[in-house]
Parts: sequence; C-alpha cells; structure tokens
Amino acid sequence: MKVSEDRIPVIVGEGEISDHPKTPAEGLEPLALMAEALRRAETDAGATLINEIDSLDIVNFTSWRYSDPAAQLTKQLGITPEHAYYGPVGGESPIRYLHEAAQRIARGESTVAAVCGAEAQNTVNKAQRANIDLPWTPFAHDAPATVRHASYQHPMAQALNVVRPITIYPFYDAASAAHYGQTPREALAESGSLWATYSAEASRNPNAWLKNTFSAEAITTPTADNRLIAWPYTKLMVANPAVNQGAALIMTSLAKARAAGIPDSKFIYVWGGADAAEPMDYLKRDQFYQSHAQNAVLGSVMKLAGGSGKAFDAIELYSCFPCVPKMARRTLGLGPDVQPTVTGGLTFFGAPLNDYMTHAACGMIRALRSGKQMGLLYGQGGYVTKHHALVLSPKPPGDALAQDTSVQAETDRNRGPVPEMNPEASGTGMVESFTVIYGRNGEVEHGVAILRTDGNKRTLGRITADDRATLAHLTNPDRSPIGTTGTITPADDGLLNWRKT
Repeated sequence: MKVSEDRIPVIVGEGEISDHPKTPAEGLEPLALMAEALRRAETDAGATLINEIDSLDIVNFTSWRYSDPAAQLTKQLGITPEHAYYGPVGGESPIRYLHEAAQRIARGESTVAAVCGAEAQNTVNKAQRANIDLPWTPFAHDAPATVRHASYQHPMAQALNVVRPITIYPFYDAASAAHYGQTPREALAESGSLWATYSAEASRNPNAWLKNTFSAEAITTPTADNRLIAWPYTKLMVANPAVNQGAALIMTSLAKARAAGIPDSKFIYVWGGADAAEPMDYLKRDQFYQSHAQNAVLGSVMKLAGGSGKAFDAIELYSCFPCVPKMARRTLGLGPDVQPTVTGGLTFFGAPLNDYMTHAACGMIRALRSGKQMGLLYGQGGYVTKHHALVLSPKPPGDALAQDTSVQAETDRNRGPVPEMNPEASGTGMVESFTVIYGRNGEVEHGVAILRTDGNKRTLGRITADDRATLAHLTNPDRSPIGTTGTITPADDGLLNWRKT
C-alpha cells in the first residue's frame, strides 16, 4: 500500500558545534550550545523550521543542572511544541529519540521534530579549577542530580568499586576475547587497530575534539600520559567526556519538506530500527562474552538491510570501550577491517556523555548525502545494558515505518540460566571474567574477578595489590586466565579474596 507523503519521515537538517573558549567565562552553556546546534541544523535544511517544531527531545546532560531543561530551551527558542521531553541517562537515547520522532511523524502526530543535546564539561572543569563562577543560567541545586554510579548494582560490586562503566566493560572485553580464542595480546591488538581507525576518522572531522591521529601501539601502550585505568584499558581506550559539544537534527514529513522547498538531495529516510535491553544489574546476566540484546537488535536491522551486515556502507558502532564494537562487528558478520565510524569515536571525537550518537547521526547524514547508500547507527547505554539501532538511507524505504520495534522477547528467549550470587562463598572459584583497577599514579589498587563457585553459583573475589603472583596470572598477555581456578577466602573486612593456587 502506498504511504502518504505526510506520513513518511525524512531528516532534513543536521547541526553541530564544538566550543573552544579562550577563558571559561567565554564558554557556552549547554542551553546555548543546543540552541546554536538547532540553528545550524535549520540552516543546513535551508528552510525556516525551528518555529514549527512540534516535537522536541533533549538528550540528558550532566555538566550543568537546569530546573526544567525542556521548558527553558523552548522558551529560549520561542516555541511551544506539543511534545517536549528531557530524557534519562543513556548513550542509546539519541537513536531512540530519532526513531520515536520518526514514528510520531509516521502516525501523523508530528510534522516537524527535533532532537538535540550538549555538554560543556570542559568549561565546567576549568572554571572549577580556577574557582570561577560561570555567567550561565543559575545552577539548579534543587533539581534531581544525574545518577552516574548505579546504586542498583549488587552490594559486593559496590564494595569492590566495580559499578562504573570503566570497571564493568573490561569484564566483557576479557570474557569475549577468551570466547573468541584470542590471547590477551591478540585481543589488545584488535582493540588498538580498531581504535586507530576511530582516531583516523576523528582527524578528518572538523567537529572532533581531538584531531591527532594515534597508532594502535600508542593507544594500547601504557605511558605517563596514557595510564592504565582498568585492565586492559588505557586512557586512550576510554570515552573522553571533558568536551564542549552540541548537536541537533531536524526531521519532518516528506510532504512538509517538499512544501518548504527543501531539495530531495537533502532527504535522509528512516527505514526502521530495533531496541532491547539487558538486566540492569550486570551480575544478573548469564555470561559476559556477548550481549543477547545487542545480538537481537543488530540481527533485526540486518533484516531491514536485506539480511547482511555487509549491506551497510556507512556504519557507526558505539565506542565507549573497545569491547562494544568488537562484539558488534562479529554479530554483523564483518571482519577486523570494518570501518566502524563516520564520526571518530568517544575517545577522539569526544564523548559529550549521552549525546555522542546525536553527533554520530549528523556525521551519518553527511555520509549518506555524499554517496553512501545504507547507514547503520548503533547506540548503547548503561553497562552493555540498553541497545538501539536505526537504519537510514537516501533511498525511500519500501514499506511504512514499523511501530513495534522491540526485540526484547527474542533477547530474553536467548538468555541462559543466571547463576545465583553467593556473597559468602569459600573454597574453589573459577574465573568467569576479571579486571585490575589502577590509581592515577599507575599503581594497582586491587583486582576483581567474577567467579563461579561450587554449585555453579557466582561471586566476586578481590585480588589484593600485594598478591603479585595472582595479578601477574590475570594480566599475562599470552594466556587468558578465564576458566582457571583459585582459592576464595573471607577477608577481615567482610569481602572475599581470591588467590591463584
């Protein structure tokens, strides 16, 4: 059945800003960055659209706190959209907002929609160090603070400081590498090569925060300027949130775009997408070498593209940590030579926290307008938790945009038995995965192993900084410790220690 042009969503404008003020007082606050990004997106579209926005989604930001970001931005823009939403934390959220905006247009509930976000953490950090009060919208001390460290994680994880992304993603890196039959050295080489590809793309992106190119060796080799943070990740292998960046996209119906005089060469069509999630508490997952939600989401969008990941000639794989695109490329059936980004990655382009994928969508629009035919945007949030992917193309889709996009049922169906946690374990523990946490001086703070115990229960074991033999066993570059056993013993502070025996 032919779809009416007023029910076909097209992205018509993209805008970005990277703010490098000479002094903190000259820096733009997130509201100003978003407003400027929207104006640039409108200019890119070549039509007056901001004053007709009836749907506005704002990506959650953490560098500054506002009492009501949606109301404050719409007031600044002089608009009164029926849908004005400021969302929760999640790196996948820009893709979800784009997808939902497209669905509203497909349902006839919206005509002009916008998605935007921004962070100004670099300016905030510099102002704090210089003890400068920024001349911005007053900080809303009474507004809810963004929760950065998940209080819903297991008490053992909290006690051992493995509740932050930087200390959780390494579990997936180690477990997936062992599952692929790689030595740690081989896994690190893959990460370095992949990250060097992101770096090269960032060097070509005028909106990137870091424009230097880094070799694979420079990325993975610990130095004074590239310290180890959590094994096996160095500073150049993790997201860089100390940036000032904003991005925005404007979407409308095909009928509206043509009536506004926007040329067809600007149109990027939304073909569809998929979403799913893992349990919020990562210790309630069945294993750490793959994500069932990631697999289901990417499998679904491959079907949209004809059944193969090789159909995508422009790709953005979320890149907070190397394990994410390493797992994703395998699910997509792509080799290690995959071009995983049109943007530059969260380390090199910059990581305006939840808003990176808005910038990635801007980069994707430019790539598709420049000759690419099938684009994949894959975003991820939490701790390998929330997954959302979207297919874009300069070609119109063959079918109407689907409204049911969840592949949660498939995700849950593929999940295996989840081991019961045993905080009072003793005896033998087999390594399911692990990391080692380092201080700013490069010294080991402690290691943490996820262990399977007698009866196939799960627990967490600490490796103390003075247990050099066990730490050396865990960080041996030529042999994975996954599957090896050791002894669990209660410590005086109530935690469990693990030692290789």
